[in-house]
Amino acid sequence: MKNNQNQQVKYRAYKFSVKIIKFVSNLPNKRIFWIISDQLIKTATSIGANIIFYEIALKSANETKYWLGLLRDTTNINKKEINEFLKETEEIAKILGASLLTLKGKR
Repeated sequence: MKNNQNQQVKYRAYKFSVKIIKFVSNLPNKRIFWIISDQLIKTATSIGANIIFYEIALKSANETKYWLGLLRDTTNINKKEINEFLKETEEIAKILGASLLTLKGKR
């Protein structure tokens, strides 16, 4: 990945992590949200933390999509906001996937 593009995806992943942490901190303090919240924070922040390891970051992005989808489809939490998170996660995942293919010489 080019250095400028690399810096952009790092910043984007960091910003995404901050938004997820703020979002999760506003979820109701009910047992149903505890596990999903914990997993969501772990996976969403793992994207940026592992950005140098594209395969791990991509797996974290895919797992984040799973937890966001589960939260969207099983609760009455703001579906529009969750869908925005899903869109951002998908875009970051596409960047990581394309970078991974480039690194492996398949592009």
